Amino acid sequence: MAAYPTLEKEGKSTQKRPLKEDLFEVLHEKIISGEYKPGAWLRQDEIATQLGVSMTPVREGLDLLVSAGLAERVPYRGVRVREIVMKDVIEAYGLRLMLEVAIAQEAAKNITPEQAASLELMVAEMREHDSLKEMSTARKLSRDFHSAVADITQNALLIKLYGVVANAFPDWILYEALFRKPEILVASMSAMHDEHLRIVNALKARDGAKTALYSVEHVMESGKWLETYLEHPAPAELLREKEEQVLSLLRK
Repeated sequence: MAAYPTLEKEGKSTQKRPLKEDLFEVLHEKIISGEYKPGAWLRQDEIATQLGVSMTPVREGLDLLVSAGLAERVPYRGVRVREIVMKDVIEAYGLRLMLEVAIAQEAAKNITPEQAASLELMVAEMREHDSLKEMSTARKLSRDFHSAVADITQNALLIKLYGVVANAFPDWILYEALFRKPEILVASMSAMHDEHLRIVNALKARDGAKTALYSVEHVMESGKWLETYLEHPAPAELLREKEEQVLSLLRK
């Protein structure tokens, strides 16, 4: 049974935020650190008892895990950590690459100076959260960054599709690799920050082509992780197939 850090009583979180978010962070960290394995059940009563809180914030915290794509709700059974089906991962990877092109081109047309400044602040904040203990925060900030770029498109359907695909692509398994290989942490996080900043600079220049290329290259780095660092790596030929489909569009 997993051990949990002590949380303050409901309504008295030291971080002055909803208790469900504290619970989400605790569970999130245990998933990406590998303490909770894919398929593990997250029992509301056990979590509530160990943390000394009521069932309501636990249920809400689990809902956040489900919406973030880390867990799945099984009818009449409960909530469990998402199991990794490589076929689904590769399909989500290919769709993510395609959507990045559309989002980049639309966002480059619409971005305002204020939105560009906001993205720069997000990148700066991400640089402050690059330790193993902060991986859950780093992951959330990264997802917030990409969601913010999607929002700039002002295309409601595109934004909705991106949200669905982002939740389907289990990027948390990439962060889980950092816990198994901490020696790659510094270089990996530095590269990610540089890639985000390059995307922002291309957006500021309203260069849709470069923004699309940099966004695709950024996601392709995730492809390398899927191929290299997972305990059960993704087949390289299938990843290259998805990447080539998108790169061929960018060459036209």
